[in-house]
Amino acid sequence: MRFNRRMVTRAGIIGVAGSVALGGVVAAGAFAQDRHGHDGDDAFRLALTGVAANAKATGMSAPNVLSPELAEQAVAQGSLKLENGTADVPYYGYRGDGPFVAAPGDLPAKGHQVEASKTEPDKNTYLVLRGQRGADPHYDYGTHFLFQGHEMGKSGYITRINLDADAAHRVTLLATTTTDGTALPTFDGSTWDPWAQRLLFTAENGNAGGVWQSTTGPNAQVEDISAALGRAGYEGVQNDSAGNVWLVEDSGGTTVPGDKAKLPNSFVYRFVPAEKGDLKHGKLQALQVVSARTGTPIAFQGIDAAHPTGGAFTDDMKDLHTYGKTFTTRWVTLHDTATDPSGQAFDANALAKAAKATPFKRPENGQFRPGTGFREFYFDETGDTNTDSTANNGFGGWGGVLKLAQTDPKADTGTLSLVYNGDKEHSGLDNVTFVDADHIAFVEDAGDTLHTQRGLLDSGYLFDLNADYAHGAQPVRFLAEGRDASATLDSALGAYSGFQNDGDNEITGIHLSNGDASPQGLLGAKVPTPLANGWRLFWTQQHGDNVTWEVLPARR
Repeated sequence: MRFNRRMVTRAGIIGVAGSVALGGVVAAGAFAQDRHGHDGDDAFRLALTGVAANAKATGMSAPNVLSPELAEQAVAQGSLKLENGTADVPYYGYRGDGPFVAAPGDLPAKGHQVEASKTEPDKNTYLVLRGQRGADPHYDYGTHFLFQGHEMGKSGYITRINLDADAAHRVTLLATTTTDGTALPTFDGSTWDPWAQRLLFTAENGNAGGVWQSTTGPNAQVEDISAALGRAGYEGVQNDSAGNVWLVEDSGGTTVPGDKAKLPNSFVYRFVPAEKGDLKHGKLQALQVVSARTGTPIAFQGIDAAHPTGGAFTDDMKDLHTYGKTFTTRWVTLHDTATDPSGQAFDANALAKAAKATPFKRPENGQFRPGTGFREFYFDETGDTNTDSTANNGFGGWGGVLKLAQTDPKADTGTLSLVYNGDKEHSGLDNVTFVDADHIAFVEDAGDTLHTQRGLLDSGYLFDLNADYAHGAQPVRFLAEGRDASATLDSALGAYSGFQNDGDNEITGIHLSNGDASPQGLLGAKVPTPLANGWRLFWTQQHGDNVTWEVLPARR
């Protein structure tokens, strides 16, 4: 049947949603309602009811639970066939290296894999674009698209969810290699650079990681631009209004001997292009925080005879995770293509340590606060994700939320302060999105170990930046992630050698955007009106069935 635009709703096409059990739809009212309680464009307020976290129980699956003001609709799932898939990449969230479920009695052995590898579609980037093509030259793909890199497997790839399309054309494979034929790395973060007119994808692969830029259509032109932006375990990536690219690193540090605490080992970076949109020439900088005690940089400190716990338990690390303290910051230049025109990639993490930039405890993602002119940047720390880490006692082991304030996105100096100190219930914070000028959502990626230790699966939290978290206020849990049947099976199989897929589901890709692909549409440029006026909210339930959801107002 010919595609009929009238059959497609804002939530996605019924043919796709109908193939997914919508057990996660528990909920209702929305982020945005008018004064009469109806969805509208006049007055906007946030009034979400908190929900309880889902327990982790051996052998038991559980549905997602949302605030009763919300609902969710699947827009793609892992077993959906790509419209232009290959033998190696035939499905949205599965490789072509085995069946979805191992045959009864078939056990893995060396050289023998019994199930397909799950690819984990990651961070979402939503764009409204015209003139996009797909594998079918006669099909109208519409104008609303969700782009993702895939995080797991022997190599990565890029997909585009065509939100206006039917099931047969729902997901397009964009690329598996760079323009020179090199296999893509597994990707984590993504964003859109409106000046370069390119998608940016990050790979958190340590000194093999970096940043890649891509076009938006099939057979996408993908280039490794790490010769300018460096090699590091990059995850979070955002643009500011000056055309700079902000990068947040996720590189776990060395474990302190005799403890579960890890050294702070990840940095926050800013790439300053020679010209807006030129991502091959410019300066890479790293954030340096000045000690309030000594007036010297809080720098990386490794483990040696003189420092048996390295920088994990210093007074400065404790201060960084203490409410009410403010620190001076400055950007230090690590690399400049004007002085190094070699075109060779470089180890950004190593250069950051040498320049005495300040390491954090896995600050995976960040975003600019809307309405501040890109003068406030909020980022999280995932922390140690282990209840046995003694750094949980005041040294950032539980992670948290930090605020970097500057007079201008181009400024060389600023201030840093703590917004929220994590705890056992609120830990492993990862992906982030602002939902209006005063509320920011962070979602957990706590991991199977911490899930088991605390007996709870991951959650999504809404933080009010006007709340007093120093004196007991807590964010609202608007999403209690469940565990689908596939992830429950993978969790059980994880105890046995040879089963390669991760266990519990993970929350990733929380993303609110109106899809504006112009510089005026940068995340942080406009104050969102969530779930109205074209602003759409997505998240991906990684692992297991690999479902990407759109969050909608619940309608009673």
